[in-house]
Amino acid sequence: MRPVLADAVDLARQALIDLGEGDVGAHLGVTSEGECAATHRFAAQLPGYRGWQWAVVLAADPESDHATVSELALLPGPDALTAPDWLPWDERIRPGDLSPGDLLAPLPGDPRLVPGYVATGDPVVDEVALEVGLGRKQVMSLEGRLDAAERWREGDYGPDSEMAKAAPSTCELCGFYLPLAGSLRVAFGVCGNEMAADGHVVYAQYGCGAHSDTTLPTGAGSPQFDAFDDGAVEVVPLPEPKAEAPADEAPADEVPAVEVAADEVPADEAPAVEVAADEASADEAPTSDAAGEPASTD
Repeated sequence: MRPVLADAVDLARQALIDLGEGDVGAHLGVTSEGECAATHRFAAQLPGYRGWQWAVVLAADPESDHATVSELALLPGPDALTAPDWLPWDERIRPGDLSPGDLLAPLPGDPRLVPGYVATGDPVVDEVALEVGLGRKQVMSLEGRLDAAERWREGDYGPDSEMAKAAPSTCELCGFYLPLAGSLRVAFGVCGNEMAADGHVVYAQYGCGAHSDTTLPTGAGSPQFDAFDDGAVEVVPLPEPKAEAPADEAPADEVPAVEVAADEVPADEAPAVEVAADEASADEAPTSDAAGEPASTD
C-alpha cells in the first residue's frame, strides 16, 4: 500500500468530523482497495450502533503526492448488532407460531396439495374416495407426503436421534407402535406409550428404552433388605427376676421402713385425724343416749 494512502489517517478523521454525525472513535485499521485507493476504518460511537464502523475511502493518482476523500459509509463490523435478514411476509410464519384463534391459509398453488378428485397414488385414499362418491376438496400430493416423511425422519423421532441410537430395539417391533394408514404405513406410526413418545409420529426404525419387549437386568441391583445373620449376633443371658416374698414374710430390714414412714407423717396431720375421730364419737354418743332414754314430758 502506498504511504500517501496509508498515512492519511488525519485526513480521513477530519472528513468524518466534517460530516457531523457524532464523535469519531479510535482508528481501527486501513485496507488496500487497489493501487489507487484505500479504506480507513474508525469505531462508530453512535447510540444503537454497537460494533459498527465508519469507513472512509481515500483515493490518490499514481503520480499524486496527496490523497482525496472519495466516500464515507457506516458499515457493520464483525461484532456489530444487526437486524436479521429480511424475509417476505409470506415466509415469516415458522412452525410453532400458530396460536388458538389464528387462521393460516395455504398459499395459492401449494405443491403439497392437489384437488381431491385427482388420483393420489395412495390405494387407501383412492378406494375410500371412490366408495364415498366424492372425496375431500383437497388431498396431500405425493410431493407433500414425501416432504412430510423426510421432515419426520430427520426430526426428534427419527432413526438418527440419540434416543434411537441407545434403544434396545425399534418401534416397528414394539407393541405400543400404531402404524399409519396409506402409503406411509411402511415407515411411520404413532406411539401409544404414555411414558415414551406418546401421540407423536415416530419412524419405524426409531426406538426408546420403554420398548414393550424391554426386560430389566437381573443380578446387578442392590437387595431390598439385608439378610439377618444369626452368627453375627451375640446372645447375652439376662438374670432371672427374684421371686417376691409374701407380706407376712417380709424381711426384717423392711419393717423399720414402715415404722419410719409412719413416724415421718407431718405433725400437723396426725391431730387432724384424731380430732376428726373424736368429733365423730361426740356426735354419735348423744344419738345413742337419746335413742335409749324415753322422751321427757317436760
